[in-house]
Amino acid sequence: MPEMLIDYYKAIESSSARMLEAARLKDWDEVMRCEGACAVLIEQLRYQSRQQQLEPEQRKEKARIMQRILRNDAQIRILAEPWMAQFEQRFEGQLQVMH
Repeated sequence: MPEMLIDYYKAIESSSARMLEAARLKDWDEVMRCEGACAVLIEQLRYQSRQQQLEPEQRKEKARIMQRILRNDAQIRILAEPWMAQFEQRFEGQLQVMH
């Protein structure tokens, strides 16, 4: 379990990397599981950030981690676009019936 604030950022980055790997393998169930893990970690980070602060060196590391997470996210979105388009086409008629 992460104890220091920077550990939460590292854990989110790790989950983001797993999510990207799953997207590359087109394992969308795993992508969703990793996304859920990220959401939990982000909530924990929000809570912990009210009680802890990053040291100056850790803030630099956080910036590097956030850049990697954003790059992962961009790549995941590119990989997911065809799947999302397929999903939307498949359920388009059903979604209209629900409204």
